[in-house]
Amino acid sequence: MTRILLAVLLVISNIVFSQNTLNLIPYPQNVQLSEGSFIIPEVFKLSNDLPKNETGYFKKRLSSVLKLQDSKQTEAQLVYTQLPKNTTENKEFYSLIINSRQIRIQSYTQQGYFLALQTLIQLFDEYKSAGKIPAMKIEDQPKFAWRGMHLDVCRHFFTVDEVKQYIDYLAMYKLNTFHWHLTDDQGWRIEIKKYPKLTQIGSKRKESMIGAYVDNTFDGKPYGPYFYTQEQIKDVVKYAQERHITVVPEIEMPGHALAALSAYPELACTKGPFESATKWGVFDDVFCPKEETFTFLENVLDEVIQLFPSQYIHIGGDECPKTRWKECTHCQELIKKNNLKDEHGLQSYFIQRIEKYINSKGRKIIGWDEILEGGLAPNAAVMSWTGVNGGIEAAKAKHFAVMTPGAYCYFDHYQGDPQTEPNAFGGFTPLNKVYSYNPIPAELNAEQAKYIMGVQANLWTEYILDFKQVQYMIFPRLMALAEVGWGTSDPENYKNFKNRVINHFKILDRMNINYAKSIYNISGKVIPSNNGIAYELSTSQHSNGIRYTLDGTVPTLHSKVYQEPVSIPNSLMIKSAYFEDGQLKSAVSSQQFTVSKSTGKKITLEQQPSENYSFGGAFTLVDGIIGNVKQLGKTWLGFQGKDVTATIDFGQKTAFSEIYFNTLENKGSWIHLAKSAKIFVSDDNNTFKIIKEIGKEDIQNTKGKIRVNLGTQNARYLKVIIENAGIIPAGNPGADSSAWLFVDEIGVN
Repeated sequence: MTRILLAVLLVISNIVFSQNTLNLIPYPQNVQLSEGSFIIPEVFKLSNDLPKNETGYFKKRLSSVLKLQDSKQTEAQLVYTQLPKNTTENKEFYSLIINSRQIRIQSYTQQGYFLALQTLIQLFDEYKSAGKIPAMKIEDQPKFAWRGMHLDVCRHFFTVDEVKQYIDYLAMYKLNTFHWHLTDDQGWRIEIKKYPKLTQIGSKRKESMIGAYVDNTFDGKPYGPYFYTQEQIKDVVKYAQERHITVVPEIEMPGHALAALSAYPELACTKGPFESATKWGVFDDVFCPKEETFTFLENVLDEVIQLFPSQYIHIGGDECPKTRWKECTHCQELIKKNNLKDEHGLQSYFIQRIEKYINSKGRKIIGWDEILEGGLAPNAAVMSWTGVNGGIEAAKAKHFAVMTPGAYCYFDHYQGDPQTEPNAFGGFTPLNKVYSYNPIPAELNAEQAKYIMGVQANLWTEYILDFKQVQYMIFPRLMALAEVGWGTSDPENYKNFKNRVINHFKILDRMNINYAKSIYNISGKVIPSNNGIAYELSTSQHSNGIRYTLDGTVPTLHSKVYQEPVSIPNSLMIKSAYFEDGQLKSAVSSQQFTVSKSTGKKITLEQQPSENYSFGGAFTLVDGIIGNVKQLGKTWLGFQGKDVTATIDFGQKTAFSEIYFNTLENKGSWIHLAKSAKIFVSDDNNTFKIIKEIGKEDIQNTKGKIRVNLGTQNARYLKVIIENAGIIPAGNPGADSSAWLFVDEIGVN
């Protein structure tokens, strides 16, 4: 009986230990703890027959933590066995066996050995101070073959050394694909020897946007020339290969081509002249699908293929306005000649020609999900960014896909309260949201799911000025992505992951990495209450460390202690902060509330907002928070190609005479003011009477800040229909695409 009890206790302790004590990221698929431990010696002996490249990396990583020495296998404390290869092997599989005598790694490939070393490095980091590592056996392999991170070096450029650091971060957390975004409207960053003007002209711009996009301000400083020579490219690719990371280059086409056209204007539909873009966004001038363009791109790709051994070449394919093609005689003749339906069919023709050429070189193409327009090229893979539908469509058609939806995987979005974060693109993608993502869409069956190659996060750098901010935007979110890609994430046990992340901060500190500490900051959530609304505060630490004020003053250790959601009976400013051991640990969070008769009332939407801009859902429109026009994070709802039809239930007949709401204009980001608005009232939620119409001119005159008198009204229900601008007209970024409509708060007085 005693033996059984001990065995049960050991199993329970192993489960608890593996789930709550091992601070490994990504967490392994299978951990079995056993009795005993490996005592960390003063000098750690490595077998002298270990794979040299990977072991050299291991030595560099641990040189500041351990004294290391090569020795005979019989005396070594780290040994390696390569398993016999078979047809069902996973090349990234490894086992790590730690007992009281030694540490043994087993794998089919050196890549598996390298991944095992990453786990071992983390274990030494964790247990070096304790002097011993628990005995255990880990058997591990990833769920997804593609676990990627992207880096845009066109909007802002990063040195070879910085790119190598970025690759090291991927290796630390077992990511295996580096997507290098090398060409765009704002800069061409790769040397092409056949076309020297690409870097002589296209690698620089006369100035850059600064601050928020809506400010439309520029620094007046020439940027560049910045590019990578072919020797530097080879160096980076070799560096990545040594870390078992595949570098996938991206050469944008047919859109995002202004930097190339600035160097070779004859490749456009019009004569130009052109210059590398100084603003962010999407531009009408794109590659013209004529023979000299295809000759140019094929020559460029020849050199790219020589530099990058990756199976896939990324050809972009996204955000290609059709304005110039519609006006181009050659393009229209090409559409007729090839019996294409329209300009979308012409895009498919363009992509299929490029794919055929790349296939002839023994490679495959991958592109953003717009390459689905007009029909997908025969062997193309899709990178699904606008949502999950592109990946679903590709997988159902038996095409491979990488899932990278903006709502979960865009690391240029805010990761904390926008008021306490550096300027970012927009959106709100905190750590827990990244961690909650499942790359396999529920709409796919088991057979279709096999076409989902994996997951990737993207870092666009319009608002990222230097490498320190690159670090800030990817950490700690990269850790969440890594565990999602490995297949061991568990959103139900996010607290466990969060604790492991905090434990890993000491590693980042030692490496001098500038990571975001948003995990410590106060998170605020507006919730309905009996009296209207209340503000719920939370932190990753103990909530009794939260202090807050309601008079706009900065919280101190002597301010009110947060115990329950704070009632917001009227308009006020709440400020909050987290204190620990008498010290301020977080940024000070501020939230202004503007309370009206609609605040906290029940609201329904006929059409739901885009997942990227849906924080709080419909309730965001009656939560008492006026949106900041410079921060499209938590306080706005965004609708692409959809009207807003919102119905507010006051609960009883209510007297009111005024309504206010805001819509945005940011044409560079495809955001347009509403076309019109209509206000209705009802007592039964069935029969509505229109009481006000607001025309396009009124909306434009007020720059989207609508506040109108409704006369004396007395009704239970209020319906607001705000009309989307529809299809973006020619001459605007994103022409022919659906406009975005952003709305923040519907207030009633």
